[in-house]
Formats: sequence, structure tokens, C-alpha cells
Amino acid sequence: TKCRRRAGQVAPTAALAVRGSWVAFLLAGLYRIAVSRLRRPFLSGRYFFVTVCLLPGRAKLMDPDFSLLARAFSRVRCLRPFYLTAWGFLPDHWHAIFAPVYPTTISQVVKGVKLSSMVAINRRRAAPGELWQSRFFDRALRSVKEYAEKVEYIHMNPVRAGLVRWPQGWRWSSAKEYAGVSAGSQSQLCGLTID
Repeated sequence: TKCRRRAGQVAPTAALAVRGSWVAFLLAGLYRIAVSRLRRPFLSGRYFFVTVCLLPGRAKLMDPDFSLLARAFSRVRCLRPFYLTAWGFLPDHWHAIFAPVYPTTISQVVKGVKLSSMVAINRRRAAPGELWQSRFFDRALRSVKEYAEKVEYIHMNPVRAGLVRWPQGWRWSSAKEYAGVSAGSQSQLCGLTID
């Protein structure tokens, strides 16, 4: 006997295929979410070299913005403890080396700094919207040599960008502290010191 279907009724295999594709779509979406969260290990107690970039189209940062960014670092340090061992702010990005103290993670520190600085800088500029790119670049430092290379890279960045002639000439980095300036003097100069 032939199988009879009513008008508008879908064949069982077609219905299964539709349901199957819906399930596959849902699983693919869940997989993407899970994988994007797994890309960055949730580590504490390691030193990370981090780069955060300004969104394209946003006005470059200037001294008042750098001051607010330094305050954001200090605010986040109180809420989410981490060691800051080198840093440098440039007009379109910033670098830092820090080690989150367990249970704080690198993602929590960066998210806190980005959010706090965005709110303060947008308020000063009377401008709405995101300030920083949604992602950030990080690298777990695995040797003393690599650590020293990243510190030099951070401190030489303003020189390579043509902002100053020597690293200690840039107010918005830890280069002066590495050159022997006291933490008190550095704090008065820009409001942010290394540990």
C-alpha cells in the first residue's frame, strides 16, 4: 500500500533532515562560543605581554587620555590584583607586562582596564561608544630573555614611533623607572608605577 499524506504534511525523512540541520546549526553555534572562550587559557601567576589597540576611526589618545588610562590601571589593581612590571601608552595602543594574582585572570585585568578607561575617556571627550578593539593580544612570557626583550620593545616603542629620541623622554611608560627614577617621582609624573 502506498503511504498517503495530507496536504502540507512533510515526509518523515524531510522533517528529520530539517530537525537535523537545526540541531547541527545550534551545535555549531555552541561550539563556536566554547572554542572562542577556550583560546585564551585562564592562567594566573604568569607574566603576560599584552597589547590593546584603539578602534579604527577613534581619535588618537593625548596626555589627558593617558592620565585617565593610568588611573584606570590603578583602579583595576585595587579590584583585581596584578603585578605591573612594564608598560607604555602610545596614541593608538598600549602595551603592558603584568602577572595576575590568583584567582584573577589576564582577561579580567584587561577587560577591567579597557572598560574603566573607556568610560573615563569617553566622559572627558563627551563621545559615546567603544574605544578599544574587542580583542587584545597577549603572550605568556616563558624566559628571562623573552621578558627582557618585551620590556625593551615597550620602552623603545615611542622612539620607533618618532615621538621621542630616547625611551626616558616619553612620559607615558615605565622606562624612567627602569632608568632609576624613584616610584614617587614616577607617580607624580604620570600616576602609574611598576611593582
